[in-house]
Amino acid sequence: MATATADVRQPAIVEESAAARILRVLAKAPIHLFLVIVGLFWLVPAFGLFLTSLLAPGDFNQGGWWQLFREPGLMTLSNYQSLLDNEAMRSAFWTTVQISILGTALPIFVAATAGYAFAWLEFPGRDWWFIGVIAMLVVPLQMALVPMFRIYNNIGVFDRVTGIVLFHTAFGLPFAIFLLRNFFIGIPKELLEAARIDGASEVRIFLRLILPLGLPAIASLAIFQFLWTWNDLLVALTFGRETQPLTVAIFSQLRQFGANIDLIASASFVSLAIPLIVFFAFQRYFVQGLLAGSVK
Repeated sequence: MATATADVRQPAIVEESAAARILRVLAKAPIHLFLVIVGLFWLVPAFGLFLTSLLAPGDFNQGGWWQLFREPGLMTLSNYQSLLDNEAMRSAFWTTVQISILGTALPIFVAATAGYAFAWLEFPGRDWWFIGVIAMLVVPLQMALVPMFRIYNNIGVFDRVTGIVLFHTAFGLPFAIFLLRNFFIGIPKELLEAARIDGASEVRIFLRLILPLGLPAIASLAIFQFLWTWNDLLVALTFGRETQPLTVAIFSQLRQFGANIDLIASASFVSLAIPLIVFFAFQRYFVQGLLAGSVK
């Protein structure tokens, strides 16, 4: 036994030479360089917007945001103070928060229940209904603006947060149902059968089993839906007059660009920063949600 044990050899570990490492790095250098350039193209305007929001209007008109590298003392938070003191911008920010939260939570709840039904419940015409949901993915949003404008006038939800939320919900549901159904159908069937044998109802299975396991897809969907509703301009312009989210409020300020760059820059950076915060908060679920249903 001792001889046999002594004859057992450990697999040789081949160390990568310095030349091989250099060649491997050089082979990937073009891709890395391309990604760095793309990142800079995105980062420079955002960074410039941030610096602009820290400049007084007079200083910006004299030299632009890059002068802060020469004179850091020009930085000021007075623009953000002006933003907080502006009643119209405060109202627009609160409206945007309402639309984004409701326009994200409502379609996710409806899509989660529908996705579970399409994945694991048997009912007449299930496959045909799901094909209909997929078909609605190709319907452009612009086709529904005029018809929904008339319907909203008739039922009294025009120029209200409710109307904008319902529109975002309707056009977000096809993709949301498609994504969640593909994720839910990948959950092992044995888990659901074991829960039914233990006497769990469909509601309990959905709340205690499907939702926790589907968290990656739900979080990924929440990122998409929140970004769509937060950054929306077209729908808010169509269905709102007094009810204006932040994008519409900033757009209305552009008509006086030279006089209120301090307000536009600070409001634009806030409008940019919040979606980034939401994305980084849920980014660990993002890739998992994108791959929902791709592997069986």
